[in-house]
Amino acid sequence: MHEINVKLIRSPIGYNERQKRTVRALGLTRMNQTVTVPDNPQTRGMVRAVRHLVDVTEMPTDDANVASEEQADAAS
Repeated sequence: MHEINVKLIRSPIGYNERQKRTVRALGLTRMNQTVTVPDNPQTRGMVRAVRHLVDVTEMPTDDANVASEEQADAAS
């Protein structure tokens, strides 16, 4: 599964309550905190809603690691 790193670079103070809740739902509570979240449409939508407050970097995926995870999922 692909993941992205989301870092809170600006304070949500002064922004509307919905954006504050979105930042909190991403797991961000402090400035310069970085969390790793799954890369899916729901998370991407949340990040897009607060894109002016966060910095996003995609985690590099190792093809061998992804293949072994898929094999493990198929075996179970």
